[in-house]
Amino acid sequence: MAKLSIMDLSKAVQDLYAEKEKLERAIASLEALQTGDLTQWPNTGKRRGRKSMDSQERAEVSARMRKYWASRRQKTKVQAIAR
Repeated sequence: MAKLSIMDLSKAVQDLYAEKEKLERAIASLEALQTGDLTQWPNTGKRRGRKSMDSQERAEVSARMRKYWASRRQKTKVQAIAR
């Protein structure tokens, strides 16, 4: 039977604590749903969905992508001529 090193044990304990935190958050969420008290809903800090762009940002992205694709087309033309 192989011996576990101290590092392996430390990693295992660390993983168990992380799992415990996840379970505690899940339990708190379910309890909040059960009681109907959604003000206690845990905030994970993660954003969902995409950030919307205003017209100026959209124009900047469009110009940048036109420049990008133009350079890509130029590279393929140069490669075709080199053959």
